[in-house]
Amino acid sequence: MLQRYDSRNDDIRYWVNGELLHRSRPGLSPFDSVVQGGDAVWEGLRLYRGAIYGLTEHLARLRRSATALGFTDVPGDDFLVDALVATLKANQMYDGVHVRLTLTRGVKVTSGMDPRLNRSGPTLIVLAEFKAPVYDTSGLRLATSSVRRPGPDVLDPKIHHANLLNSILAKIEATAAGADDALMLDQRGFVAETNATHLFAVVDGALVTPWTVACPEGITRETVLKLAPAHGVAATVRDISLAEMYTADEVFCTGTMGEIAAVTVIDGREIGAGKVGPVTSRIARLYQEHAAANGVRLLDEPAEHPEP
Repeated sequence: MLQRYDSRNDDIRYWVNGELLHRSRPGLSPFDSVVQGGDAVWEGLRLYRGAIYGLTEHLARLRRSATALGFTDVPGDDFLVDALVATLKANQMYDGVHVRLTLTRGVKVTSGMDPRLNRSGPTLIVLAEFKAPVYDTSGLRLATSSVRRPGPDVLDPKIHHANLLNSILAKIEATAAGADDALMLDQRGFVAETNATHLFAVVDGALVTPWTVACPEGITRETVLKLAPAHGVAATVRDISLAEMYTADEVFCTGTMGEIAAVTVIDGREIGAGKVGPVTSRIARLYQEHAAANGVRLLDEPAEHPEP
């Protein structure tokens, strides 16, 4: 497994619509839309020494997704940030933390699919955990899944929704194949992403990454696309075939939860030299430095705080 349980999370408290509850206490109604049909949007955030990188962009994507799904009474940034800060303070968290911010359509008056049954506004959930980047920095093994990523004609990937069954099915296949994660193709057969992250390939010293026609627009992905050219590494967005991934000099994946992680094997083929390559290492360092230095500060450094 890529993720490990951290015992510091034994007694964390999470936020549900103004209440901070111990992790052992249920806080969601069985009538909530996320329980009824996965009807929710979400963002993953990472806390670096009291600051969250890309907070403005993440909250904007959350709002776009909620608007696209027709949510009513979507809370503003101030409310979301206040809930986030309250949760972090309640758990005495300052660094090495991942936050899952979820906004559901809310509680229904009776079971059913019709959004008109939602009459009390959305439900906000803030779950913060001590969690280091989850991927093995020595290199990941991917296996191509038979499960395809849908395009906007099926379920628009610009909506960062909480119905993740498509990705979960791909992850199950990857696990059965002995891989760390799944490589997923779009409906045309081009590379889309993994079940959890975006993908980049290094070809002749330059970066290439797929269009986001069948995957979300990633905050980490966008940062890499800006950082790389600013430091002399060309970056192109285009269709990429699976064969190109097999023959790339390097491959790496990007995401808030895992930051930058090298991919060294795809479908049993060794990528490049079969180890973390120089471009991947450089991009990872640039990203970590940039994220740590450019976050939105939410917390002052405490006199004492749990070590990450």
